[in-house]
Amino acid sequence: MAEKNSDLKLLSAWYSPMATRVKIALNIKGLEYENIEEDLNSKSDLLLRSNPVHKKIPVLIHGDKPICESVLIVQYIDEVWSNGPSILLQDAYDRAIARFWVSYIDEKLFVCTMSILEAGEDEEQKKPHFEQLEEEILVRLEEAFNKYSEGKSFFGGNKIGLIDIMFGSFLPVLGLIEEINGKKVLVDDKFPGLVNWAANFTANSAVTGTLPEIDRLILFAKAQQQKWALAYKATSAN
Repeated sequence: MAEKNSDLKLLSAWYSPMATRVKIALNIKGLEYENIEEDLNSKSDLLLRSNPVHKKIPVLIHGDKPICESVLIVQYIDEVWSNGPSILLQDAYDRAIARFWVSYIDEKLFVCTMSILEAGEDEEQKKPHFEQLEEEILVRLEEAFNKYSEGKSFFGGNKIGLIDIMFGSFLPVLGLIEEINGKKVLVDDKFPGLVNWAANFTANSAVTGTLPEIDRLILFAKAQQQKWALAYKATSAN
């Protein structure tokens, strides 16, 4: 049951993987919040006041205190509402390893998927980014999952942790890329661990109903055309 907290507001955009991260963390902790949908083509005064440096979403407003950047927000939620299920691992070394992979996801996966979207229908421009995605990024993440999950459902073991939230927020983006390019990327014969992980992640009660629907993303992407990549880029990269 969600804990009532009228002091929590989230500035977000429905298609943003970065905002999705915060929503999942709030769900894990069982917190109620007011979700304020931002139009990034016409940013609200509240967003500009709350994040005057980057002017990006997501922003969590706790009382009158804004917290920016999805990774920092998730860690803030875990620390402030420590009575709920833990998101970060207890061991300092394990937390450092998780933060390393979070950085890898945002530095590699975010940039690579954005480059594919920006390329539009230019197959030659997309080719090296698809190669990087399939032959480097997902290979590394498959190896990391097999190493750190220890045969369990999630990167964090038996429950969703920091890496799961950060990577899982990109599953709709990967689905969008697969649909608009007519090719599967996350396939069982190459990435069996990640395929099983993705199924467990999307079925989790904290995630269900939080990830944007692929069909809606496709319609949005087609309507926006090149503006899609700009809108995607306008969300916080961390």
